[in-house]
Amino acid sequence: MEKPAFLDRDRPDVPDLVVPGGVTPFYLAGRPVRGRLVRLGVLADALLTRHDNPAPVTSLAGKALALVASLASALKFQGSFSLQIKGNGPVSMLVADCTDTGALRFYVRTDEDALEALLAQTPRPLDRELLGDGYLALTVDQGPDTDRHQGIVDIAGDTLAAMATHYFTTSEQHACWLMLSCTMTDAGWRAGGLVLERIAGEGGAHVVDNAEAEANWETATILASTLSTAELLDDSLPPAQLLHRLFHEENLHVSHPRALAFGCRCSRARLAEVLQTFPDDDLDHMSEESGTIVMTCEFCNKDFHFPRKDIAADL
Repeated sequence: MEKPAFLDRDRPDVPDLVVPGGVTPFYLAGRPVRGRLVRLGVLADALLTRHDNPAPVTSLAGKALALVASLASALKFQGSFSLQIKGNGPVSMLVADCTDTGALRFYVRTDEDALEALLAQTPRPLDRELLGDGYLALTVDQGPDTDRHQGIVDIAGDTLAAMATHYFTTSEQHACWLMLSCTMTDAGWRAGGLVLERIAGEGGAHVVDNAEAEANWETATILASTLSTAELLDDSLPPAQLLHRLFHEENLHVSHPRALAFGCRCSRARLAEVLQTFPDDDLDHMSEESGTIVMTCEFCNKDFHFPRKDIAADL
């Protein structure tokens, strides 16, 4: 007997893939610096290739995944960290999120005609050229019983890293340094990032007047700037070894790595619940000639098929 849609909470047929050392936290002892090295590894290819996007859009999405992975790894509670960018460019919407357990997902919405025109003129556009003008929002969600914390800023900067830096500078008044990268390699798509944060001083106040702390922060960002894309995305270079290359003279302490995983949270049950909110006329309009309603998860690009008669019976 087939399980009814509203009871079917099984995970869809998507990769059951976990990268054990996806995020490596670290800090520089005695200095106002902590950071996270992010490497999606094979997970980047598994996530990004489920969507048929041009390479520049795929690269932008990969960088967004690396960004939310780095931010979610700092959560001290059950929840998720999400990025949403809405602009007037060819990529009109970009959404990526990561849970505290490292479950990643994303989707992009594009204007195909505008994107084709841009790529014909500029085969390798900047992130800003893809997104245009609009806003960037970062949201912390601690679950249904708590209020979400969200910050919103205008899109500013040519790259996603610059946009995120602008967010932290203006919305959170928090000094940070970011490098984000995503590119096609011989092994497939790879994405990663390096994030440095200037941590608070004694009593929770940010260190702004301490000359030594300022010099330590500047030194850390200069060293981080020597990191190349090839090093960042090199599967054969262990994260701890890479961090040692960068910060071995800065009293580096590497913390326990955290896993990342393919994390779309869709299910037939959830989509069936959505369908049940529509009136009969709308359900009839959505139904194909075969009598089936097809819903596609925008995150994992998985099609779910619902017999119209079954949905009607559930109403």
